[in-house]
Amino acid sequence: MTDLPAPRISDLARGHSPQGAADYLSGLNPEQRMAVETTEGPVLVLAGAGTGKTRVLTTRLAHILATGRAKPWELLVVTFTNKAAREMRERIGHLIGPSSEGLRWLGTFHSVAAQILRRHAELVGLKSSFTILDTDDQERLLKQLLEAANIDTKKHTPKSLAHLIDHWKNRGWTPEKLPPGEDFANGKGHTLYAAYQKRLATLNACDFGDLLLHNLTILSQHADLAEEYRRRFRYILVDEYQDTNVAQYLWLRLLTSSTGNVCCVGDDDQSIYGWRGAEVDNILRFERDFPGAKIVKLERNYRSTKHILGAASALIAANQDRLGKTLWTEDDSGDKVRVRGVWDGEAEARLIADEIETARKQGMNYKDMAVLVRASFQMRAFEERFLMLAIPYQVIGGPRFFERAEVRDAHAYLRLIQSEDDDLAFERIVNVPKRGIGDTSVQKILHIARENGVSAMQAVRHLLTTNELQARTRTPLANFVRDLDRWRQMAADMPHWEVTETLLDESGYTAMQKADRTSGQTRLDNLKELTQAMQAFDTLQAYLEHVSLVMDLERNAGQDSETGSVQIMTLHGAKGLEFPLVFLPGWEEGVFPSQRSIDEKGMKGLEEERRLAYVGVTRAKRDARISFAANRMVYGRWTSQLPSRFVDELPLAHVDPQSDTGYYNGGGAPGMQQPKSRWDDAPSFGAGYSSPGWKRAQSFSSGQASRSNLSSGSTPARKAVIQGQARPIAPPKPSGDWSRGDRVFHQKFGYGAVRAIEGNKLVVDFDKAGEKKVIDSFVEKAS
Repeated sequence: MTDLPAPRISDLARGHSPQGAADYLSGLNPEQRMAVETTEGPVLVLAGAGTGKTRVLTTRLAHILATGRAKPWELLVVTFTNKAAREMRERIGHLIGPSSEGLRWLGTFHSVAAQILRRHAELVGLKSSFTILDTDDQERLLKQLLEAANIDTKKHTPKSLAHLIDHWKNRGWTPEKLPPGEDFANGKGHTLYAAYQKRLATLNACDFGDLLLHNLTILSQHADLAEEYRRRFRYILVDEYQDTNVAQYLWLRLLTSSTGNVCCVGDDDQSIYGWRGAEVDNILRFERDFPGAKIVKLERNYRSTKHILGAASALIAANQDRLGKTLWTEDDSGDKVRVRGVWDGEAEARLIADEIETARKQGMNYKDMAVLVRASFQMRAFEERFLMLAIPYQVIGGPRFFERAEVRDAHAYLRLIQSEDDDLAFERIVNVPKRGIGDTSVQKILHIARENGVSAMQAVRHLLTTNELQARTRTPLANFVRDLDRWRQMAADMPHWEVTETLLDESGYTAMQKADRTSGQTRLDNLKELTQAMQAFDTLQAYLEHVSLVMDLERNAGQDSETGSVQIMTLHGAKGLEFPLVFLPGWEEGVFPSQRSIDEKGMKGLEEERRLAYVGVTRAKRDARISFAANRMVYGRWTSQLPSRFVDELPLAHVDPQSDTGYYNGGGAPGMQQPKSRWDDAPSFGAGYSSPGWKRAQSFSSGQASRSNLSSGSTPARKAVIQGQARPIAPPKPSGDWSRGDRVFHQKFGYGAVRAIEGNKLVVDFDKAGEKKVIDSFVEKAS
């Protein structure tokens, strides 16, 4: 390590020296400090879950800057999410102050690649004002190409082609480099890909995959530029290296030499995004790519208890393709990981809901609990159960703000102001709101634009000087062009959020939403939120680029600011999060590990599924609870399930197993006990033998035994006699004097108004919980 620079007189006069900045190193453990201070040469920081990875990465950056090894603009720092980049920038600023302001090359792979592409767009046939298409616009463009090629878009959908092209770009394949085995629509894949890229160039646009693909073309074909960037970036830091795809890997290799100062931070045991192109091999071959690289393992965990770490470490040890590490902690507290076997999905949902209620009564907030599932179809049972018990919950990964129609319309107006070449934006809003410009006229404009190699707006300006369009079409088109020109001129002088408000009002879009009495107000509220969000960006271009790159909208914590909501999400969506109490349902063969993953990828697929299980367990800080069901409704069909192989890979020393499955003592369907799991004979939890699941199991087993005796000639078992008395049943009578419109109060649901009366049941529209049917004795009239 090089010597620290000598203190300056001005530093001494202020009462501190650069060496004083070393305070940021306090509190680091020896391995973390080694990762921070090993600044020269290639370094791989193998950071296990909960080992302080983000702190190491930000402290390393602060250390490089504070010791004068590089200027902020000489650092390239890439992450996978805008949120991670923002948090990193904030942490560095907190550590070293204003000197972090110049970190212009800190961002996601795509945002940094977009910066480079805007500087050299002409080298790939684009202008620096190019538009970044989102998924919807990409699919619309591909649909046009498929229809032009007379390809059945129902059989070969634009969405499937978009997914395939994205896969090709993630592999770093241009149309010229596309392997012969890669195809679409019976041999037309290459032609469609080439036509798509040509059309993008005509539109002065690119998609997300192009940001890196065009970078690869520029850096590989212009060695002088690549060398210039290698000199510019004295230090390169990469977060979540295990999630990089081939294109990202090649991009990094072009920007650094084998002996360069590159530091990659990641965890091969948490590589779970193979389905979207991530290559775990990138981190596994780091030492081959960078001979003599320093490997620093962060194994001390600051998140979870020893039982959670013991269970997770034993589970992941079954994988063969890994660099190897063992997490440990000094925290000896905490319960063992609970493993519960239940009869079916209904029983599993009931068990988890009851345990959530119990945890809440013991003082835990709802927002500190999460249900992590392997696939989204598993969520329904929990949602229904939570609704029944009025447990507040939030499904993470639902509809996104920027995908709403009204937001996309506003963005189309803004994109057309930003770039007249954006034909997709033109097509979307030229007749929104309705202006009297029909589909036939729009298609004619687009056809003329394509034939002449110009944008739709240029074609419109030409058509307005001729009589090729009817007067009833020319008039609204002329007004539309005049409005766009005025808004574009306003954008040069006014804040972009004020321009947005103006164009929404003057275009008639706001009035159109006000006229919609069903959901117009909701859309207007979304547009209001949109204009408020724009104020965080300096320019319209910066905002539109941010929108193009952001994948998820951050949501509020929950319904109650203090207790929040239980979080329901997939295991993939839980990566990077942590909760005091984590429920992991559905650990059954075929569900988890996913049979499809195993069928498609074999052993590699199985190992990625095991890494996903490892990620799930290590999301828990204090309490992890795994469950599996003997029967499961999977995509509309009842199937008998066997415990996941991952359950049997958990170590007994760190696990508390209890069962209510019906597997044991002959309970359950024939064949369900093979192959036998070591959890089959586990003790039943609570009054397990009298639980509803056990009763259903015994009833099912008795029916099977009776049929077996009959078929073998044995004396049939005596039919059970139901003891009871018959009595007439009349509809219940109302027990109170209720009328529609009465205000009532319910202990759990709060205040509401009676909407209907059905005997002794009331249909009440509660202010916060919505419409529910309750028995009248459970509510009281509100004064």
